[in-house]
Amino acid sequence: MDSSARLFNRERTLHQILGEGFVADVMLWRRRNVTVGILFVTLAAWVVFERSGYTLLSLLASVFLLLFVILFLWAKAAAILNRAVNLGQKSYIVTGLEYRPPPPLPNLQLPEEMVNEVAACVRSRVNTLLSVSHDIAMGRDPKLFFKVAASLCVISVIGGCTDFLTLGYTTLVIVLTVPAIYEKYEDHIDRYSIMGYMEFRRLYARLDAECFSKIRKWILEKRKLN
Repeated sequence: MDSSARLFNRERTLHQILGEGFVADVMLWRRRNVTVGILFVTLAAWVVFERSGYTLLSLLASVFLLLFVILFLWAKAAAILNRAVNLGQKSYIVTGLEYRPPPPLPNLQLPEEMVNEVAACVRSRVNTLLSVSHDIAMGRDPKLFFKVAASLCVISVIGGCTDFLTLGYTTLVIVLTVPAIYEKYEDHIDRYSIMGYMEFRRLYARLDAECFSKIRKWILEKRKLN
């Protein structure tokens, strides 16, 4: 398909625009199992939070509490059973018990290099954000100011209509479905979008010739008279 017949006259495919990596494969359903798994897990999480009354903090606390109780009971039960096995072996009594290993927990430690890399990355991003915020506050980039202001207004309006969890889930569903649908019906969407854009331009030109130009002339005449 010719680039002039595509939206924004692009020459690259959607997969190339998205980076041609794992994320692009997931968004375009080329790793169907991963995409379906993400949608299923996020749907289950949304149902748990919305229908059960749990918050993120309370759910994490409950999960960690259950995990710690299971590991604690496992370790204590293994120690008691192993003590019984040792006593049976020392007294030459057949107990019928086998050695039970403790919970297979690895030695959880963060490498110093990984912590330093994460800290450096966070520091760089935060400094960039603070620099851009300083430029906006000082009026050095009016275009960026209006873009940020418009984005914050849109976020405020959307946030007033729904909660953060529903918004996040809806956004994820859109990200994982709209690009795939567009890639599948790319030719039809591009053709009708370009036709609609050309029709809009013709309509605007007609309105400009019949209405807007007359309004501009009337305003200029009023200014000359004043």
